[in-house]
Amino acid sequence: MGGVMICEPSVLYNMLNQYTNVSKLADINYLYLIDSRYKLDYNTGHIITAKNAQRDSKGMFVVPENVEVESMRHIVVYDSDTSSLKDLGEAVRCAEVLAKVSLYPVLVVRGGYQKFSALYPFFRSVKIMYTIMELDNFEPYPVEIVVGLLYMADHNQARSPKMCEDLKISGMLNVSSTALDCETANHPILDVCLADSVTADLFSSLKRICVFIGSHVKKGSPVMVTSTHGISRCSAATIAFLMHHFKYSLEDAWKYLKKCKSNMRPNRGFVQQLSDWELHTTGQRSTDISEPNF
Repeated sequence: MGGVMICEPSVLYNMLNQYTNVSKLADINYLYLIDSRYKLDYNTGHIITAKNAQRDSKGMFVVPENVEVESMRHIVVYDSDTSSLKDLGEAVRCAEVLAKVSLYPVLVVRGGYQKFSALYPFFRSVKIMYTIMELDNFEPYPVEIVVGLLYMADHNQARSPKMCEDLKISGMLNVSSTALDCETANHPILDVCLADSVTADLFSSLKRICVFIGSHVKKGSPVMVTSTHGISRCSAATIAFLMHHFKYSLEDAWKYLKKCKSNMRPNRGFVQQLSDWELHTTGQRSTDISEPNF
């Protein structure tokens, strides 16, 4: 069985915001999010799409009969404020029951509902039931790359005044073929005009990109990186920043970003230029970009 692991609130936030053409929440086997608090607390407010944990007549947690737990790719449990697996709080006890039948690790959210809702108050809800259509139409937020500081988005998300306000965006980097039309934006936008082509020259703009993102991150001001679909160009720019700012290798930056956004995919031309950037920032090419992962 998968066992039980602790996870940061940002991990759950990014799980909730994965999508391809539609939100991954519409996939019934993607995420089972459980609120292990008592029903009164759950009804007062919970994380969006969460289900209240099932208990028997003695108040003990049980595996729900109406959910195929063993086939769930992600099972995440939270309570009020559990911060460690050693706490043996409601979330840990619930997770241990589910872990007996799950093929994957069951995650417990560090800090529980209190911490998650403090970081992402716009994801609090009292809604209990969701139709497939509602989940299909769920609008994912930009994924979080550096907690509270760096986000990655497509153009629809970048143009959303509500999302930018909720995330307190103070600056935006747009890497696309045209300037970003964002009339309601009250933050500076740096447009780096670049086609999503294997022949496009990204490398010559990487220093300017990293300086722009870094200037916001160092000030503690949230910044968003965006491209048309939020998959290739903004992923390449974000990877370059992670390599520059945190001194990551290309491989480490790639794996880090993949955990944040599962369908990120810089085109092959950008991958080669990121390899050149690795040499520039670290003095060596430590990543073999001929491997299938790249």
